[in-house]
Amino acid sequence: MKLGKGKAALALLALLSAAYWAATHLNSNWARAVGEPVDAFNGVAVYYNGGVQNVEGRNLAPDGYNLGLRYQCVEFVKRYYHQRFGHKMPQDKGHARDFFLPRLDNGALNPERGLLQYRNGDGDAPREEDLIVFAPWVFNRYGHVAIVSRIGPDFIEIIQQNPGPFGDARERLPLLMEHGVPRVGHQRVLGWLRRAPEASAPAEAIPPADQG
Repeated sequence: MKLGKGKAALALLALLSAAYWAATHLNSNWARAVGEPVDAFNGVAVYYNGGVQNVEGRNLAPDGYNLGLRYQCVEFVKRYYHQRFGHKMPQDKGHARDFFLPRLDNGALNPERGLLQYRNGDGDAPREEDLIVFAPWVFNRYGHVAIVSRIGPDFIEIIQQNPGPFGDARERLPLLMEHGVPRVGHQRVLGWLRRAPEASAPAEAIPPADQG
């Protein structure tokens, strides 16, 4: 018995939805295990997450501060700032896209993150250890965040968690000069967040948060 066009379309939609769920939640890279450390920057580890929407529970610092969902991109940047600097964000929840407040003036304090916010292409270049924010796109409605790990003459390097099963923890993005103004040459880079100059030195004595 043949399916009608409507039923066939629904069956195809269900099949595509199931395939999308599997691709974004399951580990398709059998060479790595979820939770495996794959890189580190200044002593703060990056962990493998498998599918980009996989979640391994919520990670809390010993003092109860919410670091985020293991092993999502947000969890890494918040853990980095907490472990490296002792920094706690006033707003300890939210997706990656929520880290950038578009109505703020360039260089103004982002009150939700307790960091200064700079817009890409507005006159300031990113610096090492800045928290860089990427806009959502069609295959990722949550956005993305990472840490700037290196500044080169014509590029920046970022270190990131949860780039996908076959993605790299480190990635280079072009750093352009347009009419004397620096801009990261990536269409989804919104800007970056930075500790205020009067912020304290790195809190080396702060122990790593529980990863278990």
